[in-house]
Amino acid sequence: MHLDAQVVLKTSLATSLIQDPIGKLPTLGWNSWNAFGCNIDATKVMTAANEVVNLGLKDAGYEYINIDDCWSIKDGRDETTHRIRPDLTKFPDGISGIADKIHALGLKIGIYSSAGTNTCEGYPASIGYEEVDAATFAEWGIDYLKYDNCFYPSNWTDTYASCIPDGSSPLLTNGTCPVTSRTAPEGYDWSTSNTTQRYRIMGDALKAQNRTILYSLCEWGRASVQNWGSSIAPTWRMSADITPQWSRITQLLNMNSFLMNYNDHWSHSDPDMLEVGNGVLTDEENRSHFALWAAMKSPLVIGTALDKLSAANVAVLKNKYLLAFNQDDIYGKPAMPYKWGVNVDWTFNATNPAEYWSGVGSNGVLVLAFNSLAATAMREIKWSEVPQLDGTSYQVEDIWSGAKLGCVKEGISKDVVSHDTIGYLVGEKC
Repeated sequence: MHLDAQVVLKTSLATSLIQDPIGKLPTLGWNSWNAFGCNIDATKVMTAANEVVNLGLKDAGYEYINIDDCWSIKDGRDETTHRIRPDLTKFPDGISGIADKIHALGLKIGIYSSAGTNTCEGYPASIGYEEVDAATFAEWGIDYLKYDNCFYPSNWTDTYASCIPDGSSPLLTNGTCPVTSRTAPEGYDWSTSNTTQRYRIMGDALKAQNRTILYSLCEWGRASVQNWGSSIAPTWRMSADITPQWSRITQLLNMNSFLMNYNDHWSHSDPDMLEVGNGVLTDEENRSHFALWAAMKSPLVIGTALDKLSAANVAVLKNKYLLAFNQDDIYGKPAMPYKWGVNVDWTFNATNPAEYWSGVGSNGVLVLAFNSLAATAMREIKWSEVPQLDGTSYQVEDIWSGAKLGCVKEGISKDVVSHDTIGYLVGEKC
């Protein structure tokens, strides 16, 4: 699973969207699900939208306010138009009404559906109605569609089984999937699979509208999505859902670290929405979670109640160094691991993933060192080990404090608190 051994395909999306900035960079925004689940309504959505403005998140680049599952009524489509009907108890002005309010704030609105008969919570979904739904979303003023993977009919089952090497089974701890009678033959083209086709149909329906709608695939990393996802949409989920547990965050970090060669402008592997501010994550864990998601050029979609977010977490979400790297219009490639740290390089480990990361941006080289251990430990960044550096002394800034450290020779050694990450912007030689 070496990064340099992975085959990275040139996709048609990068060519077709080369003049369209939508989707070139990872999404910045907010989503309702991690904070509220099905307990969602217009008040909560507008509170989030207003807080994005009030907290300075809009000025930092966050723009999408995304309504997840449970926004419609459950008892079917309109019998005449076949449209999904908004729940007017939750959204008295309908989806178009709340879209108008969000647009008035200078923000964009997202909606949710699934490539199946029902959403994951049992509401009407879009398979067989892709053209109707795409046209409806466009008419309502929707700017973004998250498209899930629940309840697809049996006739859409793939010929071969799809496995995600998440390390959750003893068979998968090395990052490989077990061979079974339904394992795809070597060289199988997953772009011909039923999964790919289900997502392509909606992608084509969205492209046919007279409104640009950013398309986000949420097919849970199935069907080798890294090989075809960006030919359909700029954002593609590489896993099942995130949770606000540190063990799940490191598991997703580990999985995604082996997909970095597939990330670039118009192609963003998505390890799911941010849990910053949720659960019992420590300040250090929130900081590492955000820093590594940003460095991987992942979408940065906030998933918490913004009116209850601590000042420390707001500062993390607005970190100018990490946002500039994530949103770099010139350099699309993410940071990549250059040393695993606790483990031998290229070790697939859900508990102690790669700890040393670096990547080139317009402002310099971003270098991160992460402590995956349960206690404070020394982390040493040596300039000689960072692939993008070729000298011994550099001008350096601390990405958390903003302090300019001056001319730093050889590198930096520092005690790092459990689950924290230190980070530096390395500039000109000195």
